[in-house]
Amino acid sequence: MSLLDRMLKAGAGNSQADIMSQSTVFTDRDVTPTKLPILNVALGGELAGGVSAGLTILAGVSKTFKSALTLYCMKAYLDKHSDVIGIFYDTEMGITNDYMQQFGIDTDRVVHITVDHVEQLKFDMTKKLDEIKRGDRVFFMIDSIGQISSKKEVDDAVDEKSVADMTRAKALRSFFRLVTIQLAKKNLPCIAVNHVYQTQEMFSKTVVGGGTAVMYSANTILIISKSQEKGSDGDLEGWNFNITVEKSRFVREKSKVSFLVDYEKGINLYSGILDLAIEGGFVIKPKNGWYQLVDKSTGEVLSGNVRAKDTENKEFLGKVLTNPEFNTFVKSQFKLQSNLNTSIEEDMEAV
Repeated sequence: MSLLDRMLKAGAGNSQADIMSQSTVFTDRDVTPTKLPILNVALGGELAGGVSAGLTILAGVSKTFKSALTLYCMKAYLDKHSDVIGIFYDTEMGITNDYMQQFGIDTDRVVHITVDHVEQLKFDMTKKLDEIKRGDRVFFMIDSIGQISSKKEVDDAVDEKSVADMTRAKALRSFFRLVTIQLAKKNLPCIAVNHVYQTQEMFSKTVVGGGTAVMYSANTILIISKSQEKGSDGDLEGWNFNITVEKSRFVREKSKVSFLVDYEKGINLYSGILDLAIEGGFVIKPKNGWYQLVDKSTGEVLSGNVRAKDTENKEFLGKVLTNPEFNTFVKSQFKLQSNLNTSIEEDMEAV
C-alpha cells in the first residue's frame, strides 16, 4: 500500500479524505444561472455564472433591491431542481407570502423560520445542515444578518438593562464558523442580506456590517447602491442598481456592473449588457445616440441604426448574448484567471 493510500485510510472516523483532483467538493460544484445575465457576471464572472455553493452576502443601505435579488436567485435555483426546498430565516418580517409569489416562487416549497437572535439562528441552521446529506437540494436565505440581535441584547431588553452588548460579533463569528464549511461540503447555497455603514475617516468608505467574520466566511460579497433613472421629461421611471464586487473567489474584486428596474416593466433583463458589448467591439456607435451590431471578426455591420432603448431586446442584444466570443470577452474582463504559474515564470525570467 502506497503512502498516499495509507494517508487516505488513516484519520478520524468522521473525516472525509479524497484525492484532491477527484474531490467531489470541487469537481461537483453546482452553478445555477439566473435570468439576469449581468447578475450572473457579478456572481460568477461570466454570463453562465450564477448561484453557487457557499455563503453569498448582498449588502447595501435600505431599499437597494437586496431582498428582491435574493428571491430572484431562489427562484432560479428552485426552477432548476424540481426537488429543491427553500429555507428562509426571517429577522425583519419584510417579505410576505404574496411578495415571494410575485417572483414566481412556489411558497409551498419554502420553510419560513422567524429567528429572534443569532444564537437561535446558529442552533437551528446547524441542526438542519447536520440532517442534510450531500445531494439534497436546499437553498438557504437569511434576511437579514444586519438586523439580527444577540441573545444577550434580547435578554437585557427584557430585564430593562441598557448596558452595551459586546457578544453579538462573537456570536456571529461562531455562527459563520459552523455553517460555512458545511455549506461547501454539501454543495448548498446560502444568500444572506446585510447592511453597510460609512467609516468616519476623512474619505469615508462603505463597510459591510457584521465584522470580519462576514469577510472571512463569504465566497462572494456584493455591495449594492442605486441611482435614479429618469425619462426625457425628467420624471422618475425607475432605478439603476449598481453592484460592486467587494469580495469574490470567482470574480475580480472591485468589478462594477449595473441593471435597471423600471416601474412599469420591472427588471430589464438586458440592462448592463450594452456597455459591455460596446467595450468588446460587438456594438458600435456610428453617431451619438445610435448603435449598430457588428461582426467583430470582419467588421461587417449587421444591423441598422437603433436607439439605446431599442437595443434591449432579443433581436439586438440577444444576438450578442448568444455569441460565444462575447462570453469569452466577458470572462476575460471579470473572471479570476488561474495564471499564477505563468506570472511566476515570467518574473523569474526577468531576474
